[in-house]
Amino acid sequence: MRTIIVDDEPLALRRMEKLLKDREGDGPAIELIGSYQDPRMALELAKRETLHLVFLDIEMPEIGGMELAERLLQIQPHLHIVFVTAFNEYAVEAFELNALDYLLKPVSTDRLSKTLQRLDKRVGNGKPAVADKSELMLCCLSSLHYVDMNRDPQSFQWRTSRAQELFAFLIHHCGQTVRKESIVELLWPSYDAEKTSAHLHTTIYQIRQVIKQKELPIILKYMDEGYRLEIGEMKLDTEEWEKGVRQAPAPAPETIELHRSLLELYKGDYLAEHNYIWAEGEQERLRIVWLNHAKQVVDYYVAAKQYADAVPLYITIQEKCPYFEEGYFGLMKINAELGNYRDVMKQYLQLCANLKEELGIEPGKEVSDWYEQWKKSI
Repeated sequence: MRTIIVDDEPLALRRMEKLLKDREGDGPAIELIGSYQDPRMALELAKRETLHLVFLDIEMPEIGGMELAERLLQIQPHLHIVFVTAFNEYAVEAFELNALDYLLKPVSTDRLSKTLQRLDKRVGNGKPAVADKSELMLCCLSSLHYVDMNRDPQSFQWRTSRAQELFAFLIHHCGQTVRKESIVELLWPSYDAEKTSAHLHTTIYQIRQVIKQKELPIILKYMDEGYRLEIGEMKLDTEEWEKGVRQAPAPAPETIELHRSLLELYKGDYLAEHNYIWAEGEQERLRIVWLNHAKQVVDYYVAAKQYADAVPLYITIQEKCPYFEEGYFGLMKINAELGNYRDVMKQYLQLCANLKEELGIEPGKEVSDWYEQWKKSI
């Protein structure tokens, strides 16, 4: 578990570091990758690297622990939070943020062990979470659909395209109240108030009817001048896939099948078949998560000289991320090693063309220098 500690008191940081280092092995393996007095440094790290667990002091200047937890969870929703504080008055608020645990200072070895045992149970002994085959799941990868109790994909039958889009938009904001004004601006921006009200109520009614017909445990609430979708015990394929990726151990001979299955679970980009403009931000974010995971896997294949596995994955990387130089550079190096000189040139020229046509730039210095040296060597 990639772990950080955030506390504005240096002595408290050192003590928690020692407790984690000296523990007897209860719970999952802990990899401490950072200890910070400045909360902003923790936020910057969370934007760059995958984290699994964070110990947060609540009483900190500038950015308090509660606010920091909320901001970290916005970046990495499946991050496990453990609050550490000298004041027990924050306990209720801490658990309202769905914290894993709440530790009072001074933290004892026994109490920390209980926290890590609780973590072990929550993450399934460190194994990445993949959805139970008997569970219902809403799916947004590639297209909007759901998987039934028999693990069979099922489509929704919508009377109008706006009903489908509003349902997708509410899933996109699952668990949050979306104000009526935001919905109207999205779906009926040029209609007058009377018409938009009628259209909105009709569309909401259609969504409720589809949920009822499918007998799904989804609740659509009207509250605070807006609508809120709650999916109950159903899971979201995007959340389950991303959680699996974030919790997966590094690619290795004993874990590579798990990584292959995670790559296969990414059926396509977020709501890609529907072309919703408001979904593009999440689409890009999840594509980057996929790219980072695919890069780890393809690096493993190359290091193991499993080129038959590396080549198709590099091609997939090119298809999904056509301006990512590593997708071409990796194939150039493999083809050079295999003596496929024409394919090395083809990959380089294709990269040049893509970057020039779409971005107006040349390949980076590392790629260009390698290519020039390679040409001199043949």
